[in-house]
Amino acid sequence: MSNEEPIYRVIFTQGSTTYEIYARYVSEETMIGFVEAEELIFTEDKLLVDPTQEKLKNEFKDVERIYIPMHTIHRIDEVVKQGPARIHEIGKDKGNVRHLPTRTNTSKGNGEDVK
Repeated sequence: MSNEEPIYRVIFTQGSTTYEIYARYVSEETMIGFVEAEELIFTEDKLLVDPTQEKLKNEFKDVERIYIPMHTIHRIDEVVKQGPARIHEIGKDKGNVRHLPTRTNTSKGNGEDVK
């Protein structure tokens, strides 16, 4: 077991964008219903510039900690090594996953259908 500080990967959605960020500290103790992420980590690569990583750096450049609503979090992983932070637009890629159609309630509450 190493004595290094753990690194956490947090994947969450905000609007139509999915964020994948890395932080040294993740907790839910400060605000009920929110997960707190502190000490955000961004990789530094002198040879290759990743535009999504630069966009994330600019968005969070003066932020000490962020509070993410719990219902927007997909997963939190403790990882051995950090990877690149990412932003992914949800509507841009046409994947093979589709939402099932939902039926809306058309009754008045007393068993009669609304016409």
